[in-house]
Amino acid sequence: MKPRHLVWFRSDLRTADNTALYEACRNSSVHAVGVFIVCGKQWQRHDWGPAKVDFVLRSVEALGDALADRGIPLRVLQVPTFKQVPQALGELARQEKCESLYFNREYEVNERARDERTTNVFQSDGLAVHTFDDQTILPPDEIRTQAGAFYTVFSPFKKSWLKRAKSEADDLSPRQRPRRRSGSTPRPDKVPDRVEGFDPSPMDPDLWPAGEKEAKRRLDRFIDRHAGDYHKDRDLPAVDGTSTLSPYLACGSISARQCLHAAMEANRGRLDGGRKGLDTWISELIWREFYRHVLVGFPRVSKHLPFKRDTDRLPWSEDRDLFQAWCDGQTGYPIVDAAMRQLNATGWMHNRLRMVSAMFLTKDLLIDWRWGERYFMQHLVDGDLASNNGGWQWSASTGTDAVPYFRIFNPTSQSERFDKDGSFIRQWCPELAELDHKAVHDPSRLPPLVCSSLDYPEPIVDHAKARQRTLAAFKKLSARH
Repeated sequence: MKPRHLVWFRSDLRTADNTALYEACRNSSVHAVGVFIVCGKQWQRHDWGPAKVDFVLRSVEALGDALADRGIPLRVLQVPTFKQVPQALGELARQEKCESLYFNREYEVNERARDERTTNVFQSDGLAVHTFDDQTILPPDEIRTQAGAFYTVFSPFKKSWLKRAKSEADDLSPRQRPRRRSGSTPRPDKVPDRVEGFDPSPMDPDLWPAGEKEAKRRLDRFIDRHAGDYHKDRDLPAVDGTSTLSPYLACGSISARQCLHAAMEANRGRLDGGRKGLDTWISELIWREFYRHVLVGFPRVSKHLPFKRDTDRLPWSEDRDLFQAWCDGQTGYPIVDAAMRQLNATGWMHNRLRMVSAMFLTKDLLIDWRWGERYFMQHLVDGDLASNNGGWQWSASTGTDAVPYFRIFNPTSQSERFDKDGSFIRQWCPELAELDHKAVHDPSRLPPLVCSSLDYPEPIVDHAKARQRTLAAFKKLSARH
């Protein structure tokens, strides 16, 4: 009987450029069996929402079909939490007569503990375990300062990352899919339509077709049509100027390596110093690497703790009514409301608006960033701890490489700058559609009689006064040191 390897899929739901799958299938005399584990209660604890669960399940289904085309069966297990994963995998390995387990590393605290327990179970049974860094382009714990410490500021991290990437450019090419096995096509296990504890997704699945074919299509389209102007268009929410690949990167239907390789090919082989749009997008890929680097170097950010420990003493507001108004897109600040309504309807939000809406919650309303971080995770189709936490702590001035506390976005100015003619606002706040290009950014400036006819709320906070309150809170915190 030919040796068999068990390949454990998690946030790497693809057959192309999947290091664990590639390594497991390198030897043509070895057969592979794939497995994905649905952990409903654990996903709830990690604040997954219906949109993400639905997208992941559809992505697993697409993965099962892609593996079957290569002669590899996909088994789908369901256990409540990570605690039951090692035993479930061990039992599957015995049933399938697998002698080795292959998987790509994940970096969150709970995931690392799960993987360590699983490794111990397999090794105690005399089975080999092979793990790989695949979620990032370069291993996240290997980019260090000259003193051997983890970087806490992006710019020097990027400089070090680029230097290392250039020296290892030949090793950054995507890996091939496994060769098609001869014989009959195996039938993958059925993927559940729903997971207990999660409502059906309110999102139209056609908004986010699942699978690596769709991810590759979006990548090719972005590189061909939009990447050249990315540096100009990426901040304009009404313009189709971004890749919209974040959901596919989050669940691993496409790899960061594939994205980098495509960008470099279009950038004449350069990581930087090429076309400005492509240089800027590559820089965004490095930001993604940086947040995973932080996750590994500073595990506390996986534990609902701020990177800057002293900021946990800020006098955060617990005003539930104001928070709900923010959640519902009813703050009276059109750009914030349009952003939140886009999130609630599509499971996605434009990156510029993620910063604007996050800073409004934490600086204008002085509401704890963890409330917003959790709400985003519960609604984003691309929910990802490293990027979501990194973005929220940046906006709240509590994190590594955080925006200085005294830099507080004026939502109206942001709106006037990045949605100049109000197109995005009109799309998501139709009650403001008939206002002119100036009034659409701040309807509260209109005469009271006009305002009352709009069916749109008055601003829930005065930005100038809120800014002063937040500055005072941070200054008081600084004075203690």
